[in-house]
Amino acid sequence: MTDSSAVLLDGPWRHLFVAANAARFHVAEAGPDGDDGGTAPLVVLLHGFPEMWWAWRHQIPALAAAGYRVAAMDLRGTGASDKPPHGYDVPTLARDVAGVIRSLGAQEAFVVGHGTGGAVAWSMPGLQPGVARGVAALSAPHPVRMRNGAVLSRVLGRSATRRLAFFQLPFFPEHRMTRGDLATRVLHDWGAPGWLPADVAATYRMAARIPFAAHSAMETLRWMVRSTPRIDGQRYLAAVREPITVPVLQLHGTADRCVPASVARGGTGAPYRFELVPGAGHFLPEEAPERTTALLLEWLDSVR
Repeated sequence: MTDSSAVLLDGPWRHLFVAANAARFHVAEAGPDGDDGGTAPLVVLLHGFPEMWWAWRHQIPALAAAGYRVAAMDLRGTGASDKPPHGYDVPTLARDVAGVIRSLGAQEAFVVGHGTGGAVAWSMPGLQPGVARGVAALSAPHPVRMRNGAVLSRVLGRSATRRLAFFQLPFFPEHRMTRGDLATRVLHDWGAPGWLPADVAATYRMAARIPFAAHSAMETLRWMVRSTPRIDGQRYLAAVREPITVPVLQLHGTADRCVPASVARGGTGAPYRFELVPGAGHFLPEEAPERTTALLLEWLDSVR
């Protein structure tokens, strides 16, 4: 097992712990802090599975250098954030994000999410109106598309379909995360062929061994599948089906082996921009950091 302090990695950022939604969340922050009078736009970065805040290590200093206040948070159950026994549904995760934004002294922020974090980002306008100034979703189709059983098998790649089914089992996925190499295998299988530096694999393998982190990650993935026919799932879909009225950016890698690029596109409502990142797999912020950062900055500068 690994102590959660092990993920407080050094870099051009400061580590904060903030209270929100009856839990404590770890945030890696850079750029002007809340004492600057709130003039710098806040950008909140949400990681995907099986990652943590460190997935945004390339974007944090670049966005801060461009004048943004950047906060890459560990979602509930991940990294150095609290790992309570409940609350791994997307509505609760959206409340967490809204609470973190307010705890950082802001009323609104640009919310950028990757993978499962992208699902939370897509959901913010419908679940937490007025909090997201804009939404960017990386490697994450709109939740309504992802939760439509009739098309899910076409949306997900073969590896992702098998993995998602395996994740629904009790105990075994957690054991493979903490005692085996499941985190590394997901990174390898969903990224572009040939991607996965040894240090990146080792870091996420270490983070997966923090007590309760593996179970928390699985609970979110299980909720996304199991809630679909339930009342809570139907209420969630009704909320996110409403047209989005803030600017939206969607980025997707052409070599994504989790969600093929050919079926990823699809936004609702407001100014919507879709961009493909050539040669990149599922983990855009790490596989194509320069292009991902450039697209994010171009979009942020156009809508701030």
